Amino acid sequence: MRRCAIVGLGSRAELFARALAGSPRAELAAFCDPNETRMRVHNGWLGTAVPGYRPDDFTAMLAKERVDLVVVCSPDHTHADYVVAALHAGCDVVTEKPMTTDVDGARRILAARRETGRSVRVAFNYRYNPVHRRVRELLAAGAIGEVGSVEFSWLLDTAHGADYFRRWHRDKANSGGLLVHKSGHHFDLVNWWLGRGPETVFAFGRLFFYGEGTGHTDDRFALDLDASPRLRALYRDAEHEDGYVRNQDVFAPGVTIEDDVSVLVRHHGGVVLNYHLHAYSPREGYRVAFSGSEGRLELDVRENEYPTDAGEPGRAVLTVQRHWEPAEAVFDGVLGEGHGGGDERMLAELLGDAEPDELGCAADHDAGLRALLTGLAANRSLATGRPVPVAELLAETGDRA
Repeated sequence: MRRCAIVGLGSRAELFARALAGSPRAELAAFCDPNETRMRVHNGWLGTAVPGYRPDDFTAMLAKERVDLVVVCSPDHTHADYVVAALHAGCDVVTEKPMTTDVDGARRILAARRETGRSVRVAFNYRYNPVHRRVRELLAAGAIGEVGSVEFSWLLDTAHGADYFRRWHRDKANSGGLLVHKSGHHFDLVNWWLGRGPETVFAFGRLFFYGEGTGHTDDRFALDLDASPRLRALYRDAEHEDGYVRNQDVFAPGVTIEDDVSVLVRHHGGVVLNYHLHAYSPREGYRVAFSGSEGRLELDVRENEYPTDAGEPGRAVLTVQRHWEPAEAVFDGVLGEGHGGGDERMLAELLGDAEPDELGCAADHDAGLRALLTGLAANRSLATGRPVPVAELLAETGDRA
């Protein structure tokens, strides 16, 4: 039985903690977080007495608790430090996306993985969504022939989208911006669907809606932590320890990330992705379309029609239309819970309760790197105004791939 530790005890950690606590093949051996309150809260939810450690004791914890697998759920800019330390301690790692937030972090992770031979896997849960898996199957089977281009538009509503501007994500130094933190999911999906990585990236983007000086002030953007016993316990009641405020003003100074971005990505082989993300939509959902030599595949997902619908099942329509033929609805129905039904399958694979399937959903360090480099190249394009060859960034990581 594998002994596992979780570092970073924010809300995302609950998904992994519950899975590990109920796993027949793994044992939750330790927590690590700078905040004692949050560690006590997770133990209370689970009804366990998992020992808790501070970040300064991370390496000692791995040895003392005989940890085999580390799950990293800490703020993005800390991922590389924990991943590298865990690898050198002889542990395998599952990390929340993104794998890291900058080229230096990627370089250190890749070097540590080569030196130790241990594994790094990235929790790209969108791969496990049954509808997304069906897209991969159809493309691999040649349902629309050779893919020529991809159009991908992602809408974050004024509840979900605003949340990135309330938290530590609002500072690009912490998160890499939405192009790394959020879009990394989407870039990974396209890489996985196509079976090929990015070659050249060009981007436009700006802070349009949120932040200081945008002219917006609205109490509806405030998150009432006291209305949620779980959020209150995990954040409001823990503020006295580290001063972290979960519900910052989305229109206050200090926002350094973009909320509206457009990206062109040329993949190896010539396929071009036209991608757009904006974080202030009145509804939430996404559309992706593949144009091929023999037809077109379209996926339309409506996750809610209004922010108050959050938590309701999303709905998806997946359509294939070959040239000179009527459109065929491959799927038209309600999505499952937990990122469209993907979370449970992801946890089973990443934590060792199920064997990887034939679609290769379990993302390794190479997949994490390809998604990260797309976002980093987009950020560099925003800063320089030029198309950025991904090979330029890859060389800086020291990777020989």
